[in-house]
Amino acid sequence: MNPDLAKLHPYPFEKLAQLKAGCMPPENLTHIALSIGEPKHPTPGFITEAVIEHLHGLSIYPTTAGTIALRQTIASWLDNRFHLAGNIDASTQVLPVNGTREALFSFAQAVIDRESKPLVVMPNPFYQIYEGATILAGAEPYFLNCNPENNFIPDFNSVSADIWDRCQLLYLCSPGNPTGAVVDLATLTSLIELAHRHDFIIASDECYSEIYFDENQPPIGLLEAAVKAGYHDFSHCVVFHSLSKRSNAPGLRSGFVAGDAKVLKDFLRYRTYHGCAMPPATQSASIVAWQDEDHVTYNRELYREKFDAVLEILSPIMNVSLPQAAFYLWAETPITDTDFARRLFDEHNVTVLPGSFLARDTDNGNPGQNRIRMALVAPLSECIDAAHRIRQLIENL
Repeated sequence: MNPDLAKLHPYPFEKLAQLKAGCMPPENLTHIALSIGEPKHPTPGFITEAVIEHLHGLSIYPTTAGTIALRQTIASWLDNRFHLAGNIDASTQVLPVNGTREALFSFAQAVIDRESKPLVVMPNPFYQIYEGATILAGAEPYFLNCNPENNFIPDFNSVSADIWDRCQLLYLCSPGNPTGAVVDLATLTSLIELAHRHDFIIASDECYSEIYFDENQPPIGLLEAAVKAGYHDFSHCVVFHSLSKRSNAPGLRSGFVAGDAKVLKDFLRYRTYHGCAMPPATQSASIVAWQDEDHVTYNRELYREKFDAVLEILSPIMNVSLPQAAFYLWAETPITDTDFARRLFDEHNVTVLPGSFLARDTDNGNPGQNRIRMALVAPLSECIDAAHRIRQLIENL
C-alpha cells in the first residue's frame, strides 16, 4: 500500500461521530444537523429534466475535455460573472470536472514535483481535501492561520521568501470554508505577483462564490483579479467552480477548472489517464444550469432569510456575525468547541461541527479552537429551532 495513506488524518465527521458516541439526546426533540455543508434547497426542476432528457447519451463514451458546447457555456458564464473582457478561451482554458472535490485533489497529483521537497501553502482551518491531496502528492502542507485579527484571511505577508521558494501550490478558498471570508483584490493581486516571482500555481477554490448577501457586491474571483492586474493569459492562476452550492445540485457532481492554458493542458493529460470524463447527461444538464441566473438569485434570497433569523436569535448571546459570503456561521463558543458540540447534541439534539476538527495545531495555536461551524442548509424552520436550542444551551451554562 502507498505508505503516505497512513499520514492522512481522520476526516472531521469521523471525529464528530466519536465525539457524539454515548450521547442520549432527548427523544422528544427532532434531530437537526447543521454540521454538513450539503445544500438542502430543492434542485431546480429544469436541471433534473435536462438529465432525464439526455439519458440516451449513455451509449456514448464522453471525452475527458467535455463538449465544446459545455466549455463555451462555462467560458461565457465566467466572462459575464467576473468581467474577463473576453480573455477566457473555451478550448484551452476551461475543463469540466466531476465536482470540485475530485478536481482539487487530483490537481495536486498532476502539478507537484515531489523530487524537490515541495510545500503546499493552505489556509488553516481548511477543506481537508487540500491536506490529503498534498500528502498523497508527496508534498508537505504549510498552514497559515485564519484569525479574527486579520478578518479570517491568512497573513500572507508573514510568509518568508524561503517558504515561497519551496511552495509549488497555494490553495485558496474564497469565500472561505468555514469562515465565509473573501480575499480582496489587493491581496489577490499580490498573490499573483508572488506566484510569478516564486513560480508556484494558485488553485483558488471558489465553489461558494455565488452565495453572498449584497446583490451589488458579488465576491471577486482570482481570474478577475488577474485581468485587472494585466495577466490576461491567467498565468499561474487556476480556479475551481461547482454547481453543488450554486444550483443546489451536489448529486450532479458537476464543476469546472479554468485558467492558465499551459497548466490545464497538462492537467487534461493527467485526467485522460485518470478516467474521469463527465457523463453526457450531466454535461447537458450543466449547460442549462450555467445559463440560468434566476434560480441562483432565489437561492441567495433563501439563505439571506435564514441568516437574518438565526443571527437575530444568537447574536445577543454569542460572538457570531454575518459572514461576507457562503452558508456557514463561524461562531465563538463560551466553552471548548468539543464540549459545546457534545453538550448541544446530548441535551438538545442539534449537531454542529467543532472548529478544531477543521484545523491543525500550529506553533500559534489551533485557529478553530473554541469555535463551531454551523451550516445553515436546513429549512428555515429548522434553522430557527436549532438557534433557539443553541441559545438555551448557552443561557443554561
